Amino acid sequence: MSIKAVNLCHVYGQGTALEQYALKNVNLEIGDGQFIGLIGHTGSGKSTLIQHFNGLLKATSGELYYNGENIYTPGYDMKKLRSKVGLVFQYPEHQLFEVDVFSDVCFGPKNLGLSEEEVRARAEEALEQVGLDESYYKQSPFELSGGQKRRVAIAGVLAMHPEVLILDEPTAGLDPRGRDEILGEIEKLHRERHMTIILVSHSMEDVARYADRLIVMNHGEKMFDDTPRNVFRHYKELEAIGLAAPQVTYIVQALRKEGIPIDDSLITVKEARDAILRLVGKEPAPETRTPAAPEQEDRK
Repeated sequence: MSIKAVNLCHVYGQGTALEQYALKNVNLEIGDGQFIGLIGHTGSGKSTLIQHFNGLLKATSGELYYNGENIYTPGYDMKKLRSKVGLVFQYPEHQLFEVDVFSDVCFGPKNLGLSEEEVRARAEEALEQVGLDESYYKQSPFELSGGQKRRVAIAGVLAMHPEVLILDEPTAGLDPRGRDEILGEIEKLHRERHMTIILVSHSMEDVARYADRLIVMNHGEKMFDDTPRNVFRHYKELEAIGLAAPQVTYIVQALRKEGIPIDDSLITVKEARDAILRLVGKEPAPETRTPAAPEQEDRK
């Protein structure tokens, strides 16, 4: 077990006229190696919640455990926690500040007190994991495209060797190709390193495709916590709180209204494609994975 929240509450402006609950008695457990999708409307508590996971915010009340230890215990090593629970914010330019890419990725492990040799090895490994080769090492991070900045920000966190990787809207502002490349790298980390991933996203298609568990936040409370397939069965309730299901869900429902006997639990384009091919008597072709290549142009 990686993370456990018990009756977690967070109040902004407590005791003032502007008092507002951002989290209300949130209870959840996130196990090792899970790929979690975290969704909710703006102001639902998503960002507040993930900042508790690595100790950037402290709960007003309740408890938070990492690997069985209460992080609010006096003397708990928050520095160690933040090296194990890495957080990539929505806008990576806020996390990039060194003169070149390699120095930026080295910053985190260097502050762990590691040897120069180990720091370089971690930085090289992390940059390779996000698909950036040596030609990027001496480039200024501020001259990179949007997608490349995301990769550098993720590499800076990976160089800390985290056990949990939290990403807050990592594809915001990217074009479809840039989005697919970033998510492909994240999925690869999950698959090959069995890393726990927590993906905050407004894209229902992305969480349907990649997450194996979906948590829905609404006004600071956990509304749903289940597989994406089961959560999206409640698409009417999601619509009522300003969310939606993947577009495929609505297409499937429209087909069923026309009397076409298609499974109503389909949530990804691939699932719908395969189901439609089978309905017309054709066998779907196997899916092939194309390795993501580093971007060569600006992706805004």
